[in-house]
Amino acid sequence: MAETHKQWLERLEEQSRAKQERFMNNISSRLGHPRMTEKPQRPFRGAPDFWKAFEWTEEERINEFTANFLSVGGHVERLSTMEEAKRYIVSKAQETSARYVIRQNEQALDELKLEEALGDARVAVWNTNEEESWRARAAESDIGIVIADHAVAYTGSVTVLSSEHKGRSVSLLPTVLMIIIPIERLKTRLGEVLQTFDEAGREKLPAGIHFISGPSRSSDIENDLTIGVHGPGIVYALLVG
Repeated sequence: MAETHKQWLERLEEQSRAKQERFMNNISSRLGHPRMTEKPQRPFRGAPDFWKAFEWTEEERINEFTANFLSVGGHVERLSTMEEAKRYIVSKAQETSARYVIRQNEQALDELKLEEALGDARVAVWNTNEEESWRARAAESDIGIVIADHAVAYTGSVTVLSSEHKGRSVSLLPTVLMIIIPIERLKTRLGEVLQTFDEAGREKLPAGIHFISGPSRSSDIENDLTIGVHGPGIVYALLVG
């Protein structure tokens, strides 16, 4: 009698499990120890206490973040005030002949009055017009401007959260990304940032949490490193304060 569809599936599963057993037993024999059939016990969860207590001074955080961000192809500029940050952004926009700029809808960026300072460049402010196609505006932009919610010196990473007025496209789609990082938001360890999300609770998590460590890099095709495939190819971290 021909086997039923159910019997056929059961036979395939039995063959698959037998193949898996042979594979795992082969690895075990090559390593020279018995197969592990139970998960190992973990004496603690999360980072150990000594790592939680690890802390750099402000100057150390600045130096370490700068070194790490530069090592992956990013650019870092140390600035004293937001006014200096404004002048730096304007100079780069003029240097690159930027025609389209998009920024987050943030009060700190409102106060910079970039729309006036950038002259002929068109500045779009995220989600200020319901009829606008904001992803299209971000995709056509030469420069995107955001303010970091957090930054981490140990990994050289910047955290940008998305919300109604802080669209993720502002940091993901323009050719060049300018990230303004207030010094007080620069932490030593990644755990300091992740802890804030745990404390906020699941219901208060933002729509998106994006960790940016330099320009977009990809080696998906034949391990050939390409810059700017999945995001901005040029990223400036402006440490302000």
